[in-house]
Amino acid sequence: MAFKEYENPEELVRVQELSTRILGELDRVCRKLGINYAVYGGTAIGAVRHKGFIPWDDDVDVCLERSEYERFLREAPSELGDEFEIVNSRTRDDFPCTYSYLTLKNTVMIPEFYRACTYEKPISIDVFPLDVASDDQREYKRQARKTWIWGRLMFLRATPAPYLPFDGAKKAVVLAACGLAHGALKLFGAKAPWIQGKWEAAARACEGRQTSWIADFSDRSPLDWAVTREELQDTIDVPFENITVKLPRAYDAILTRGYGDYMKLPPVEKRKNHYPYRLDFGPY
Repeated sequence: MAFKEYENPEELVRVQELSTRILGELDRVCRKLGINYAVYGGTAIGAVRHKGFIPWDDDVDVCLERSEYERFLREAPSELGDEFEIVNSRTRDDFPCTYSYLTLKNTVMIPEFYRACTYEKPISIDVFPLDVASDDQREYKRQARKTWIWGRLMFLRATPAPYLPFDGAKKAVVLAACGLAHGALKLFGAKAPWIQGKWEAAARACEGRQTSWIADFSDRSPLDWAVTREELQDTIDVPFENITVKLPRAYDAILTRGYGDYMKLPPVEKRKNHYPYRLDFGPY
């Protein structure tokens, strides 16, 4: 299910407050280190349309050009407050994603599609690298295909039973195939860092070239949310809840490309969140 209302609205408010706290820490560290980032996707829409969270949303996305992303992974850990931690497949073998989380320690927020994962996801924000997309359509399609396959294998390495938004015989067949893939990855000793390396080799295949777009290759269709380097580098400060964040100055062009009329509220059936089956605020 893409959208489910929180039974206790106060829980959603608290998730949003703590996620804002994490985003504020990322903003603080990036400004101190001179690392350029921008709020991304639904978080960018929220910043423009609501000056904070989309009312039903419960996650935060930020993006960085690959070189800035690598700097963030190298330099941010020594600057972060003790309650925060960067987690990815380079630090945990059971991590299911190709990007990183900036997490709030001693919390738990496990969405339904992570139910069968051994990794217990904390309250966190998603930190995405943007990589160079080829201008050659055939090469780009190979890039997108390879990153999608390695990304799915990363997730299947972490769980034999991913959440599927359908039931019946189709679900049974897909789950059986997922279980076989998970078993094969374990049997042959495929570790998360190895899979991550394969994914990165595909995502970074055009690194160093001057092409039209940099894109999020964790997505099935990377060019659905792509930007130029100039768009990503030219940011403005905007309010987000009780903090200030960086948003591309060309946000209207970027969001229109990705979402169409982003100022219009979508119908309920097209809304998305990450309603947790397990939520623990820990000391917060």
